[in-house]
Amino acid sequence: MKWLMKYFREIKINKLILWCYLIWYLVIITFYFDPTPKIWLNAMGISTVIGTALVLSVSNSNNKVDNWQIFRLYLMPFCVSSFSSLIKDQGFIVIISPKPQETILAILSCVIFLLIIGAIKFTNRVINQETV
Repeated sequence: MKWLMKYFREIKINKLILWCYLIWYLVIITFYFDPTPKIWLNAMGISTVIGTALVLSVSNSNNKVDNWQIFRLYLMPFCVSSFSSLIKDQGFIVIISPKPQETILAILSCVIFLLIIGAIKFTNRVINQETV
């Protein structure tokens, strides 16, 4: 648990955006989940092909890619592929659900996450100021 708190205390804006993408994906997927194996197998296949290409594109002899980055490079194409399959013909405008309550829940989930991160960072700042 300590490592998670440390991670969130030190998290930068670019990673917060990625977390919000994941939260949005998870919220919308809960409404449109389809257990059809074809959707998930295709998503894994696309993830394998595109993820490998992404890993190759960011790695070189001078730059070691960490395991967390590799995971994200495979996860993103999986999420994009499965998301697009699940929302096909559902009336979405890009990633916005035609049902306002679904979009509002996704936005609120991201806001709650950001507030939690803000509280973690604020608490850490207060603790650090008290120890100085």
